Formats: sequence, C-alpha cells, structure tokens
Amino acid sequence: MTGTVYKSTGSWYTVKTPNGKFYECRIKGRFRIQDIKSTNPIAVGDVVEFDVETKNNTETGVIKRIEERRNYIVRKSVNLSKQTHIIASNIDQVFLLITINNPPTFSSFIDRFLVTAEAYSIKTILLFNKIDTYDEESLIEVKYLASIYRKIGYECIGISATTGKNIDKVKALMEGKTSMFAGHSGVGKSTLVNAIEPTLDLKTKEISNQHMQGQHTTTFAEMFDLSFDAKIIDTPGIKGFGVVDMEKEEVGDYFPEFFELKQDCKFNNCLHLKEPKCAVKEALENDEVSYSRYRSYLQILEGEDEHYRTDNWEEN
Repeated sequence: MTGTVYKSTGSWYTVKTPNGKFYECRIKGRFRIQDIKSTNPIAVGDVVEFDVETKNNTETGVIKRIEERRNYIVRKSVNLSKQTHIIASNIDQVFLLITINNPPTFSSFIDRFLVTAEAYSIKTILLFNKIDTYDEESLIEVKYLASIYRKIGYECIGISATTGKNIDKVKALMEGKTSMFAGHSGVGKSTLVNAIEPTLDLKTKEISNQHMQGQHTTTFAEMFDLSFDAKIIDTPGIKGFGVVDMEKEEVGDYFPEFFELKQDCKFNNCLHLKEPKCAVKEALENDEVSYSRYRSYLQILEGEDEHYRTDNWEEN
C-alpha cells in the first residue's frame, strides 16, 4: 500500500492512504543503515510504501520504501552535529514566523533558514507575528526588517494570530498547497494554526518570563488536512538552525541578492571575502546589500556552530 506520512513520533509513523484511512506504521531496521545520516530516516510529508500486518485484531503497517522526495527542509541535529534532522518533506511553501521580542527572532536565524529553503527551491513567506503587541520602536524594527527581505524578493506579511489581522491573506496563500509553519518556540505557530482552523485546537503555552523564550508545545512535526483545500505541517519550535551539506562556493548562490551580483565579480568563483573587484563587497560599501545579510553569509561560511545555537546578535 502507499500513503503519506502525517505524523512522526520517532518510532511510529501515522500514514494516510489515498482513500483516507490511517495506519500506524513502523520501519524495518535496514532503513537505519542506508546511507542516511539523519536522526529521522522518515519525515512528515514523505510518500511511503508499506505492508499491512494484523496482530491481535489490530492492523499496523511496516514501511518498506520511501518514494523520492521532491524537496525537504533539513537542519543540523543540535545534539549530534554530524547528523541531520529532516523537518518535513514534499512542501509547497514555508511560512516562517518572526517575532521582534517575546521571543526575539534574530536575522542570522532567518537567513540560515532562507538559505536552506533556497537550496531546495522551497518558497518562503515571512510572517511578522504579534504586531498588535508592539510599541512604536518595535514596529519600526518590523518595517526595517521587512524592507530588507522585500527588497530581495521575499513576501512579508504583518499578522496577529490573536486579533486575526491578515489571517485571511495567509489562508488565501495556503489554498491548494501543503504549507509548513516554522519558527522559534513561542512565536505563535500553534496560535496561528488555531486561528486558521479553530477546530484543530492545538495546544499553546505562555512565554517563559525567565528567558523570554517560548516553551515547546509541539514535540514532533504533524500534518493536518484543513477545511479549505489546504494541508499544514506544524513543526516543533526551532532554537537554532544549522546549515548542512553546503559547499562554501555555493552558499552565496542561495542569497538571491548576491547571486544577482555574482556575474559582475572579477572572478567567477568569488567568495565575496577579500577578492579584488567583488561586486557584492562594492554593493555592501554602497549600502545596496544589507550588512546583517552579509554577516549571516560570513557566519555560514565559517561554519560557526555556536552562532546557530545561541544566536547572540549584536550590531558591530
């Protein structure tokens, strides 16, 4: 039988068949040694083949094959840095939720996420959530950040999951697609999903005042069918986002504004560091390229694991 993985708890996978029936499935041990350096060989969104077994009048499935993925979002496994963690696969678009404070989302995190999405050709839309709670200074910061990303081609929408502001815009973008919601714990993913589809009633938690960070409410990725011809993948809160399996020479290609300038660099293999007549460095000096974006690029090139785990962000 064939079906789509809707939920993964690590050892069991909930798989939905085309006729709408759900099966709880496990995997054969050989998946764990098949050149997959991932902490989770099967991800939500995967299309799998499985055999049905009946024991004690209970039907379960044994997954025997994963169909080739159209795309996926992957990051470094924080505890096992040489391994990767596939967050979800076969996605049409990602909504990355961003909050200025409570908790803060740093530009370096945004940029690493966008680079990974660009590498797998996944459209990303930036949602600036909780705009109903911001003071004037924070709203200026939202507008400034949004202007950086709009300039390079990303759609940015200011929303409030609690008041419903611009939720209709998000729903319109979701129709007919499989969308993934991502962001730090506490940015309001579950609240937003509940605003879009109240019948799901996902659990939400208050922000931890001690560290101004969100508490994990979603412990594993899960896909839901919505009432308006859309699918949504809700994901656990991501503290850090490590870029994986990327050669230094290709990182700049996933920064759209750098890629656009690349043809004007003197050297076609320019890394935009200390090379002469580098169009990206010239654009940076002329304030045509964002300094925060360039700094994120340098961090990725340097492979600074600690940056993606702590995200200490200070303007130099």
